[in-house]
Amino acid sequence: MQDKDKTGDITAEELGLVMKQLGLHPSDSELQDLISEIDINNDGVINFEEFKSLMSTTVKETDTEQELLNAFRVFDQDGSGTISTEELRNVLRSLGESLTDAELDEMVQMADKNGDGHIDYAEFAQIM
Repeated sequence: MQDKDKTGDITAEELGLVMKQLGLHPSDSELQDLISEIDINNDGVINFEEFKSLMSTTVKETDTEQELLNAFRVFDQDGSGTISTEELRNVLRSLGESLTDAELDEMVQMADKNGDGHIDYAEFAQIM
């Protein structure tokens, strides 16, 4: 899952790859429709904020256990069953988003309901 050309924006092609990793299989016309719907500034691509909004809406609309699990696995890069701050950082960087350590720690802390320093599947599903 990445911003291949490192522009900080996601093209229809890049969006399609990300959605396939999440277990979704949109057609080319559906991808263009999605970009048109979510592309607030009408520049033909989606930035990170637009992407978050799209994925949140898409996952909620198709809220099946398998799709949530697939999304979780994208973030759980080492397959440990939890998402660490480092894994979150890696995924966000691949999307062209650079956050400070404090911002990442705050994101994990907000989602980490049991206080173990990681986001498990139940916590992930709750925030999605």
